[in-house]
Amino acid sequence: MPILTIIIVLIVVGLVLWLINNFIPMDRKIKSILNVVVVIVVIIWLLNVFGVLSNMGHMGNVTM
Repeated sequence: MPILTIIIVLIVVGLVLWLINNFIPMDRKIKSILNVVVVIVVIIWLLNVFGVLSNMGHMGNVTM
């Protein structure tokens, strides 16, 4: 995936999260939970895009 696409996705996700936080009335606890969930999902997505997650399963199969 091109780096420009990754940057655009991160900007869009950040913008949507900012819009939700500023313009949708919610309890502060719900907003905090939403922010944490979005950050965790974005981190997992980035790890998957860069191939870190796909390589994790093969770490135990290292042979010398």
